[in-house]
Amino acid sequence: MHIPGPLHVGKFVARPNRFLTIVELDGKQVEAHLPDPGRLKELLVPGRQVWVRRVPAANRRTSYTLTLVRTPGGEMVSLVTTFPNEIVAEALTAQQIRELSHWTTIRREYTWGKSRFDFLLGKGDDERMLLEVKSVTLVEGDRALFPDAVTARGARHVRELAAAASEGMDAAVLFVVQRRDAASITAARSIDPVFADALAEAHEAGVLLLGYRCKVTTKKAELTRSIPVLID
Repeated sequence: MHIPGPLHVGKFVARPNRFLTIVELDGKQVEAHLPDPGRLKELLVPGRQVWVRRVPAANRRTSYTLTLVRTPGGEMVSLVTTFPNEIVAEALTAQQIRELSHWTTIRREYTWGKSRFDFLLGKGDDERMLLEVKSVTLVEGDRALFPDAVTARGARHVRELAAAASEGMDAAVLFVVQRRDAASITAARSIDPVFADALAEAHEAGVLLLGYRCKVTTKKAELTRSIPVLID
């Protein structure tokens, strides 16, 4: 996926609230919208190198959007939670997700039960799959963790997928790690035990759990390889 730009490099200064950051850019401090409402405490550290995109609009408080951050190890991490859906959409079309290569996209943003899922996939005349994509940025050691903040919506999604699977429908969760330094993915039980339990129950119900990591640069973000999703 092409990352819209141009991007401007700066330094992270502060985060006054969930969706607002202060960035030093060309010697001046500017406000930048933060698309990811997660905690991001291990990423948004004062002095960290970040990239922002200028998005002037009359109905916005800020003229910039915080897009990327670089870790101390040099890893580029995307902070835009909508990127994984676009990455997955392109990968599905190109049949780059091996486990889903025989499925085609019927619709995006499909409502089933009380939830809206990212994709409805199809195979043949009557097989259907609900696919939910989750953006992951938290990595400890070489393990990616989701979520990095309590997500009642995420728990509801996987419970709905479990219900769909119990009714004979195919269902899957695809965790997209927006960085490349993870070797596996697991639920962050210490952060959100309710989600961790819901994911384990979904797995038992037959929901397919997939994980992919990304290579992120200032120009593009793309899936690189699959990594296992571990259930605790």
